[in-house]
Amino acid sequence: MAKIISIANQKGGVGKTTTAINLSSALAIHSRRVLLIDMDPQGNAGRGLGIDITAAPYTIYDALRGTIDIDKTILRTSVKDLSLIPSNLRLASLEASMYARPQEKPFELLKKALEPILDRYDYIIIDCPPSLGLLNLNALACSNSVLIPVQCEFFSMEAVASILSSIHDVQISLNGSLQIEGFLLTMYDARTQLGMEIQQEVRRLFKENTFVTVIPRNQSISESQARGLPVTSFRPSSQGSYAYIALAKEVLDHELA
Repeated sequence: MAKIISIANQKGGVGKTTTAINLSSALAIHSRRVLLIDMDPQGNAGRGLGIDITAAPYTIYDALRGTIDIDKTILRTSVKDLSLIPSNLRLASLEASMYARPQEKPFELLKKALEPILDRYDYIIIDCPPSLGLLNLNALACSNSVLIPVQCEFFSMEAVASILSSIHDVQISLNGSLQIEGFLLTMYDARTQLGMEIQQEVRRLFKENTFVTVIPRNQSISESQARGLPVTSFRPSSQGSYAYIALAKEVLDHELA
């Protein structure tokens, strides 16, 4: 049975999609069967894996509406053992379309869609949009845990407070078993005082819930996105690749705890 992990933060630009792509790839490198689901209408998770989302015949939108068998939305990627369900801008219209189907449980669409394929994967990673709407709530409602990227920059702690409040609401109303997988420090630059201060503050507040691994600012990560490859494939010996491999190892270690 797959463990479902949402990558979520209501603040944009904190490394959600980058983490979703590269954690998924790193877990696959550790011989796990992984499915990455793009729940962001921008579709960047697909682009980051070299998928032409405009040419994809079906997307997560079709699976959520129940008009297409979810099997038809799953695409193979260049990474062994890593599959993708892509997204595109059609997904942004899902919320409006649900008003025409009041009999549906709007926050359980993804949970229902995933039921037939849970046994096929070890991990399902969900790249969430930077907002708390229908799409984000669907992801959190079906997840076992949520991984929260925290950018090592100003205003990051305000975003953390916001996502924690949202997670608490979801735990009360939609998914009482939702856990925090961990806080992940991203875009870390050891040369800046602010970066060090943010790291110290996050570790002070969240202690063992903060990953030991820190994702650095690394040119290879940015370049890999432009090439449509995870950094683990584009430049395996880079600092960014080593960081995501280490993160995957920590996620796997959580299964043994």
